[in-house]
Amino acid sequence: MVSEKIEPLGFVVDKFKGFTKSTQDFANGVLHNIGLSRRRHPIEILRRLQRDAFSDIMKLRDRQDKVERLLSFKSSKVSPLAEASTLVKGEIEILGLLLMIDRIHEDNQDAISRTGIKTGITSKFTFETTIGEKDTLKAEFVASERGQVNGSSTPLSLGKVVFNAKINEWCSLASVLLGGRCSDLQKHGVTSGPPLLNQELGSGISLTMIKSNIIGTLAQFVGTTHWLSTFGQVVYRLSGSTKVLLLGINKVPKILGQDGFLGPMCLPIGVFRRDGIRREGGRSVALVLESELDSSTRVGGWVEMNRSDTDNDTVPYGTRWGVSVSDLPEDDFGWGLRVGGSAFERFEVEVFSKMNLGEKYLLQPSLVFVVDGSTKFPALMMKSSWSF
Repeated sequence: MVSEKIEPLGFVVDKFKGFTKSTQDFANGVLHNIGLSRRRHPIEILRRLQRDAFSDIMKLRDRQDKVERLLSFKSSKVSPLAEASTLVKGEIEILGLLLMIDRIHEDNQDAISRTGIKTGITSKFTFETTIGEKDTLKAEFVASERGQVNGSSTPLSLGKVVFNAKINEWCSLASVLLGGRCSDLQKHGVTSGPPLLNQELGSGISLTMIKSNIIGTLAQFVGTTHWLSTFGQVVYRLSGSTKVLLLGINKVPKILGQDGFLGPMCLPIGVFRRDGIRREGGRSVALVLESELDSSTRVGGWVEMNRSDTDNDTVPYGTRWGVSVSDLPEDDFGWGLRVGGSAFERFEVEVFSKMNLGEKYLLQPSLVFVVDGSTKFPALMMKSSWSF
């Protein structure tokens, strides 16, 4: 009897526990869903705000791009050099000559003039601007007071303007607007070359082609007195340190009957009248050989032949030659020897040394011995330069 009463009571208790547990599970589920919905609601709000902010940022960026394009267009119309970088260099050179001569007369005056040494002071300021990625524009301002017998003084003025345009890896174009010389076209120049490289030619344009180990240059110049000069050069590299240069220049006079000077970069052309007296021109050809023994030592030689068709020959010597040996490190003591002359009538020897006094000051004393016909004299030359 007692056991039968206990069994229904246990059954009721178990049912009550099961009902309580299911009620608790249901309540926990409801509370859990409420918590998730509460946590999910702020996330959705943040996502919506983020989308709106991103849209506003993109609109502002589009407006900024439009403003930048407008400003860049206006600045490009002001100057093509607005974003170009300019390199400025300066150099002051002083050259003095101590002649060991008892008396100055006409013969040794002519011999001194033919040496080509011009004593005095020269100041040069160079401005070089890079245009784009490959092109350069260079302008030089020069002031000088030089000359031995007939000295000349030049105030600071624009002496040279050169524009170099690199078309591609094997072709380049150079335009010399003022003060052109053959040396301005030397992409791979020589340390000691013939005098024709220093001839003043005026304004011109040149084209340079590079193919393997051969470099060719062709240029046309118009001089200040309207002489037309054609310059050509071929450089052939025998090896990595030895090269041969063949240079030539042909000068043709201006148009017939034009005797006035109108200024640089101004060429009169007459097509109807040909009644002037034609003046003949001149030609110069030079062969140069130079070899680099190491980074600072060079050995070279050159021969130049000149011919003038004018009655009043302005070229004093038909054939000139020169040989040079030098060891000129950039930051150490250097020396050099130059020997040159004209046929068998003139002979000149120069022994010089180079001393670097600091990073920007250079002192170069030299001893020169000149034999010009019956005139013979030694001279002590002192050259100093300061760059900044």
